[in-house]
Amino acid sequence: MTGDHAAPGYSDDKVAVLKRLKRIEGQVRGLTRMVEDDTYCIDVLTQVSATTKALEAVALKLLDEHLAHCVVDAARAGGDEADLKVKEASQAIARLVRS
Repeated sequence: MTGDHAAPGYSDDKVAVLKRLKRIEGQVRGLTRMVEDDTYCIDVLTQVSATTKALEAVALKLLDEHLAHCVVDAARAGGDEADLKVKEASQAIARLVRS
């Protein structure tokens, strides 16, 4: 991970990303309450699945923004930075696929 860029690719959508993450945070708190209240297993699993999908949607949004901004800008500049950004993106995609 590098920190030598001016702004992350998601800067324009930061408020929306934070809003989605706050919603997910609420979902996780809801899961905790469900378990504390001895909610039926399948109902808890359904909510875990919904929370997982919500996190995946955020991850895909961040990846899309990274590709559209960070990787494209580095590719235009060329050189080692371009190679690094493509490698970072490939590694991020691999992590998402494995999860």
